[in-house]
Amino acid sequence: MTFARSAKLRSIDSLKEIKNFPYWLDDSARPEPQNPLTADIQTDLLIIGGGFTGLWTALLAKQAEPRREVVLIEGNECGTGASGRNGGFMAASLTHGFENGYKHWPSEIETLLKMGYENLNEIENTIQLFNIDCDFIRSGEITAAIEPYQVDEMREIPAKTSIYGGKFTWIEKEELAKIVKSPTYLGALLNPYVAMVNPARLAWGLKRACLELGVRLYENTHALKITDKNDEITVITANGKITARKTALATNAFPPLLNRIRHYVVPVYDYALMTEPLNTSQRDSIGWLDRQGLADGANQFHYYRITVDGRILWGGYDAVYYKNNGFGTDFEKNQETFERLAEHFFETFPQLEGVKFTHAWGGAIDTCSRFCSFWDSAHNGKTVYCLGFTGLGVGAARFGANVMLDLLDGKKTKRTELEMVKNKPVPFPPEPFRFPIINLTRYSLNQADQNQGKRNLWLKILDMLDLGFDS
Repeated sequence: MTFARSAKLRSIDSLKEIKNFPYWLDDSARPEPQNPLTADIQTDLLIIGGGFTGLWTALLAKQAEPRREVVLIEGNECGTGASGRNGGFMAASLTHGFENGYKHWPSEIETLLKMGYENLNEIENTIQLFNIDCDFIRSGEITAAIEPYQVDEMREIPAKTSIYGGKFTWIEKEELAKIVKSPTYLGALLNPYVAMVNPARLAWGLKRACLELGVRLYENTHALKITDKNDEITVITANGKITARKTALATNAFPPLLNRIRHYVVPVYDYALMTEPLNTSQRDSIGWLDRQGLADGANQFHYYRITVDGRILWGGYDAVYYKNNGFGTDFEKNQETFERLAEHFFETFPQLEGVKFTHAWGGAIDTCSRFCSFWDSAHNGKTVYCLGFTGLGVGAARFGANVMLDLLDGKKTKRTELEMVKNKPVPFPPEPFRFPIINLTRYSLNQADQNQGKRNLWLKILDMLDLGFDS
């Protein structure tokens, strides 16, 4: 199955009434923002960034030590960055999938799988404990093979992963058609350790939980500068200074406060569409009654899921890097990509022709060369950062937060002893080389998808260097 590069009129027409705004954030349940910082303050722990990583860090810190003073600052409102713009796939994987984890840490993969399963269970427990209304559902994820070579590769995964505690299941084409109907599917891999969630409502629920536990939260408060002086960290904002004993950076793809981070993370823009609610006949035509997360097995893959009110979120495929680490609201709209996504939607579900899209949006992914989170410290260990989730941070962010707290508290734990935690990804080349290299990689991945998965010389070189590019 080779997807079209340009859109037909039907797809262009389906986008005529879209709102260029994230569907998840277009919600009457969105809470009022907390006041910005307007004075100089002190704290035991300062967290910069109010997405999933920062919110989990704040919550876990207060749960572990209720008397610890914790301050969290967010440049906009909590959950308005990547945490409120993603597809809501909460995977147990800490390593961007089994294959990527096995490639980098074969001796640790069993431990990493177990830790990922435990992390997902603990997230569900927290959602129940704080009564967070975020449409959490243990649906699993189905990755559909759309080319014969993908069938051959995926069939081997259940047996390979079971040795390490994996629970994957292969679904034959005929059985898959009883679950969800698409003429493009040749079979699929089921991963039961994935939940679906409304990501914005999860972020808002974590925000409320943090406030209930006594976290001091300041929104619309940009961190402008961070310094280390007299055994304390000082962070300058527009209207106040924060002095902290320790600091956790959870800034995702946003321009980092530490220059060293720029070598390891690039902002890559991912785009998504949301349909109008399907009617009964439309829903009957595709099945999909258990609301599993879905994806296809291509290098340039699509991810899609059904919401509680019967809409389909459809995203992925293009992963766009803009020259010189381009970042900001100007890059959140890409009409060409929106049209291409719509065309691919109708290629996958031709029986849904005539369905309209209501929302279209984009957001930046903090991409690193190993596709999953990494950690490091600065200021003699008083500052720790975690980022690089590459699109799979909805679940893994909580694990990342736990590791940051272990490192800040100087604890030697099973988490901190992982090679995954001790080492960092291969850095990206600087500009002016970064832009052409990333675009050559995107071109090569597209060629592999059109050539039965065969990787060209450039991709083979990147594989040897442990460099990659993914959404």
